[in-house]
Amino acid sequence: MPSLILSILLPAIFALLGTLWVHPKVLKIAIMKNIVDNPDARKLQRNPVPVMGGVAVFFGIVIGICSSQMMLSNHNVFVLLAAMLIMLYIGTIDDILDLSPTTRFIIEILVVSWIMYTNSISINSLEGIWGINELSAWVSYPLTIFASVGIINAINLIDGVNGLSSGFCFIASVLFATMFYSVGDHAMAIIASSAAGAIIPFFFHNVFGYKSRMFIGDGGTLLMGIMMSAFVISIIDKQSSCTIHSNTGMSMTAFVLAVLAIPVFDTIRVMFSRILRGTSPFHPDRTHLHHLFINLGFSHAGTTISILTMNSIIVMSWFATYKAGAPKDMQLYTVIALGGLVTFIFYKYATTKIKKQGKTLAFFSRIAKTMHLEKKGFWLHLQNFIDKI
Repeated sequence: MPSLILSILLPAIFALLGTLWVHPKVLKIAIMKNIVDNPDARKLQRNPVPVMGGVAVFFGIVIGICSSQMMLSNHNVFVLLAAMLIMLYIGTIDDILDLSPTTRFIIEILVVSWIMYTNSISINSLEGIWGINELSAWVSYPLTIFASVGIINAINLIDGVNGLSSGFCFIASVLFATMFYSVGDHAMAIIASSAAGAIIPFFFHNVFGYKSRMFIGDGGTLLMGIMMSAFVISIIDKQSSCTIHSNTGMSMTAFVLAVLAIPVFDTIRVMFSRILRGTSPFHPDRTHLHHLFINLGFSHAGTTISILTMNSIIVMSWFATYKAGAPKDMQLYTVIALGGLVTFIFYKYATTKIKKQGKTLAFFSRIAKTMHLEKKGFWLHLQNFIDKI
């Protein structure tokens, strides 16, 4: 058992070291070639920031996987890495040249379809929820494409404040790695653990760095999005090793939805609100959950900590319902209720209080001030240390 755990942890360590080594080199290239994200009325940063963090993270992931010799010995791993490389390439082009949403969606659909075809996997099981077990190909294939493209764009859309998308993907990767490891799917566990390790150095530079700060960019969010989608499909597929847990009463559908709750539900809310206002669902604005926290007076760090804590509470609540013996449909309803509570009801409540400028807003503002960590002495010392790495 210890050697098995070590086989999962070592790739994470190598991935961490790979990203740590390559990050300053990628940063230098981005600055030299002026590959930066410029501020505008919608974005929250005040100065141009290099935007090639995804390249550094992908390098770390590859180093981590190669350290385990899984890339050449496992067909599914090779396919997923190829898909991630394609998405990184497309996202980086988008960072530099601004691709149209239509072009991106077509490529996302093609890449997801390729993964489904080559690895023979899809979202084809509801585990008996609502009396449905196996889904037909006519349902599962469109559902898989819809869900996967939705996840990719949900990960992309939460990339609005320092550390949010990378912090979220780190937690999700740890949870997915734990799930895969628990059922003996070591190939997917190694990919997930490598992703978690690769994200750590980037996260610290992104959150604490000043001179060394770099955004993960569309290249990074798209590669992380396709990876999260592949994890979800691999868990819910009827041939998945995770059916071991499903047979004990644990809902895999509720699990993956809990892990991705806030990005998914927030994206659904934003898309529908745009449609109701008569605008394109892909038209960028400042109506995401992280924009709400900024409007309440939270700093970037405070916003990231608050949203990641909320999502973690949803995951823990799902697990508590499972341990309490709740049936699978009740586990799913719990996740849906909590996800809707945070992203729909809380958002509506808080925006109303901002407009009224009352006592509730003052209460939120007091909480926000306690989370302005960037102004604390320890933060500044850590920032100086990170910039020197």
